[in-house]
Amino acid sequence: MIGNIAEQITDIAPTTQEASIDELRQEIDQIDADILAAVTRRTQLSREIGKRRIAEGGIRVVMSRENAIYEHYRDVLGAHGTRIASILLDLGRGKLGHELDEE
Repeated sequence: MIGNIAEQITDIAPTTQEASIDELRQEIDQIDADILAAVTRRTQLSREIGKRRIAEGGIRVVMSRENAIYEHYRDVLGAHGTRIASILLDLGRGKLGHELDEE
């Protein structure tokens, strides 16, 4: 487990302290691109799982799985983690009560 992010924020690497603001912003832009790519892939996987679960006669939402995701994000990111988890879960679910392909 990564641990609580608040503990890691105060520990800035020495190379980061020496970087210019523009260099730091470029790094942030790259991280943002990586995050968006990961969110897109996560959404694709989640929707595929939902389609397969429904095709096999299962339920669309597995609350125990969602609760575990909320808990994990909260443990790592604190209160903001639950909001991020909620957004990711919403993206992966699609519109409840509708086919996933209709969006």
